[in-house]
Amino acid sequence: MSILNTDHRSASNIRYAVGERDSRPWGTWEVLAIGDRYTVKRIRVLPGQRLSLQYHQHRSEHWTIVQGFAEVELDYVVHQMTPGDHIHIPVGGLHRVRALGSEPLVFLEVQVGEVLDENDIVRVSDDYGRLKPSAENSRESAGSVL
Repeated sequence: MSILNTDHRSASNIRYAVGERDSRPWGTWEVLAIGDRYTVKRIRVLPGQRLSLQYHQHRSEHWTIVQGFAEVELDYVVHQMTPGDHIHIPVGGLHRVRALGSEPLVFLEVQVGEVLDENDIVRVSDDYGRLKPSAENSRESAGSVL
């Protein structure tokens, strides 16, 4: 049995495929591996850019910084991170990351949960105008200062 399932989707609700990738205003992501209840992505954030302030209802994430410098916000606490540093983001944890410095930030993201897809992103704040009306009324947006 292979440790990394790179051939097919598992029985859980993983809606990613190995090699799937996307470009976003802040950078890119690519799926490296999928398995039963997990997905591994490589995420590249352009210098000075940041992801939306968001949370997930169905998955936790574990990030490991592999290149560049990061400012990670997790539940209103800011963490400065360098290559080799890692952080766990629990289900429902309000989070985002910014690439600090002049080089891109690259980190590996391991998602764990029953439902793993891009629909499990609830944006609370976004620099690129991608908020949905339901997110504007979310549990965190009214008092958020992040």
